[in-house]
Amino acid sequence: MDRLKPVRTRRIANVVTAAAMLVASPVAAQWKPDTTTISPHAIEINARPIATFAKNGTPFVNARLDWRGGLVLTSPSKNFGGWSGLALSRDGKSLVSVSDAGLWMTAEVDYDAERLKGLRSARIGALKAIKGKPLTRARDRDAEAIAIASGSPAKGTAYIAFEQHDRIGVFDISPKGIGPPKSYLTLPAEASRMRMDGFESLTVLAGGPRKGALVGFAENPLRGEKLHRGWIWIGGVPRGFTVAGLGGFSITDAASLSDGRVVLVERRFRWLEGLRIRLRLLPADAIKPGATATGDVLLEADTSQEIDNLEGLAVSETEAGETILTLISDDNFNRFLQRTVLLQFALTETKTARAPEEAAPSETEAKKPKP
Repeated sequence: MDRLKPVRTRRIANVVTAAAMLVASPVAAQWKPDTTTISPHAIEINARPIATFAKNGTPFVNARLDWRGGLVLTSPSKNFGGWSGLALSRDGKSLVSVSDAGLWMTAEVDYDAERLKGLRSARIGALKAIKGKPLTRARDRDAEAIAIASGSPAKGTAYIAFEQHDRIGVFDISPKGIGPPKSYLTLPAEASRMRMDGFESLTVLAGGPRKGALVGFAENPLRGEKLHRGWIWIGGVPRGFTVAGLGGFSITDAASLSDGRVVLVERRFRWLEGLRIRLRLLPADAIKPGATATGDVLLEADTSQEIDNLEGLAVSETEAGETILTLISDDNFNRFLQRTVLLQFALTETKTARAPEEAAPSETEAKKPKP
């Protein structure tokens, strides 16, 4: 009977995960708080350290990543949660995040040596429409990604992507928080063929020949296609490329390394196997119009490890020049079944096997963009 316990435990975990992921569907949008009238204010955030990445305490061994610790984040505030996009300062000491309930959060990141310790001086506020008007409809508040265009999470300019009502806006960040959008970007014509889970990932290339360009990804392949779609904005115009789909994973965020390579965080959910998370590294020369990227798998994890619904990814560097990957999870405001976790890994440069590539489908004609 003892040999059956791990299997039974895994099945129970998968059922729990399934119930939690069900809450993430658009049908469950009413679970999210109405954030329309929230003014910027300070909030308390409590942090519980995650000692090891494996839940059974097994040391983390990976050829390309070093485990640098994690936190389970909680708050007395009912508005804390749903964090779907993340950006860090270059030194990793401050962050900004956006939630699919239409909130922003800024905070300072504390470390104990090289390990995450907690967040302090945290503030949240509501994202706004042009001229500071409130986002009164839930479908307009679904922010999924944020990327710093210039400056830092404390003072600068950021791109924010929204799904359901698909759009990408340009926002100023000040010590008071994120202001209303200054403008919106031109979207690709193919955006009309995105599913309800549209723009999920944004990053600004930190190096390479197209340094400074904005790159975005759809969460899933467009209707009728198998490859994932990505776009790079050159001169304000979105130019398309593709990313090989591997094993039915969805793209939930992206972050650029200093040499122009791009790291993707990907998620797969199935009722019987539960939740799986993957990190994939795309080469810089594949992030260009007309290219197809495949890349290398850095990490694949499931619920036997300290993951949750990871949707935000950011890159920073230590004083010693190490590249740090930071991930945050979207708890869907379902605190009974899910958690907000903040995880960190240091990226090394030992290569792994190249990921297999799926065959590209025939191109279909792009439709006109949504009004």
